[in-house]
Amino acid sequence: MSKAFRLSVLLSASLMALPAAAGPAPKVDEVKEPQVVLISFDGAHDVAQWQRSRNLAARTGARFTYFLSCVFLLSRETRGEYRAPGKSAGRSNVGFAMDKQEVADRLGQINLAAAEGNEIASHGCGHFDGGKWSKAEWTKEFDAFSTIMRDAYKINGIVPEPAGWAGIAASVKGFRAPYLSDSKGLTAALHDKGFAYNASGVSRGPEEPRLDGSMMEFALPLIPEGPSERRIIAMDYNLYVRHSGGVDKPEEAATYENRAYGAFRQAFDTQYAGGRIPLQIGFHFTLMNDGAYWRALERFASEVCVKSDVECISYADFVARRNDAPVQTGG
Repeated sequence: MSKAFRLSVLLSASLMALPAAAGPAPKVDEVKEPQVVLISFDGAHDVAQWQRSRNLAARTGARFTYFLSCVFLLSRETRGEYRAPGKSAGRSNVGFAMDKQEVADRLGQINLAAAEGNEIASHGCGHFDGGKWSKAEWTKEFDAFSTIMRDAYKINGIVPEPAGWAGIAASVKGFRAPYLSDSKGLTAALHDKGFAYNASGVSRGPEEPRLDGSMMEFALPLIPEGPSERRIIAMDYNLYVRHSGGVDKPEEAATYENRAYGAFRQAFDTQYAGGRIPLQIGFHFTLMNDGAYWRALERFASEVCVKSDVECISYADFVARRNDAPVQTGG
């Protein structure tokens, strides 16, 4: 055996006797909570948009919140059933249903949406700015909503009333103020009426809802939008005003759709890759700029709501989960 060979054998043996070097511990992926997305519709007027939104929910597994304006459950003939604080009977900023058949069709959509797991919540009735209303005035508005919702079939002479309607009407425990006009009078009335949450706030960016006594407070976030990434409320109407000054420009619809989609997706991606704060997006049933914002929503929801670690749920579902969560104690 040569000297060189013996040296090689000894070196190999000594290396085998050494303890294995400690390498980096295998990386364990951080376990994150699912990303929650809360998509809602204010007013909930047009029957065709009820159907379109329900189709979107069916395709993506999403569950939506519909903030209903109760005047859309009254026809021109029955509009006198509503009297807003400080207004004469039969007045509304957003009109009423055209006739009994329209009310019946809308009630049918509400029943279907609720049966499919979506939430029916309150947007008040006549879409008046109640920023200066007192607690008593807001209480009057909530009483009107409850009565019209409960008695919608009887008021309009629509028969038969579905067996489950009373339960749907009684289940309304969420609210968003028209024009997002939050106030102390509103908060006091909401507490007094036992609402589970108020979704009338606005925040600098996505933020966790806060608990105000027994009521949860939600805020629509300001999100970056457009080439300059100026922040804007995550709501279709605000995009409409920024993009075209509140005037329809169908020839620019594709541009506006892409900008809206980009803003929603950027806001989502930031949370999805980061702290996973719930992302809230507000919509209306009006097809502004030739439906640009609805198409952006459909693209967005079709991409994100189908992810295994994303939950597109209603406000009511979110509140129920938080209320059911175990209380953390020290020790």
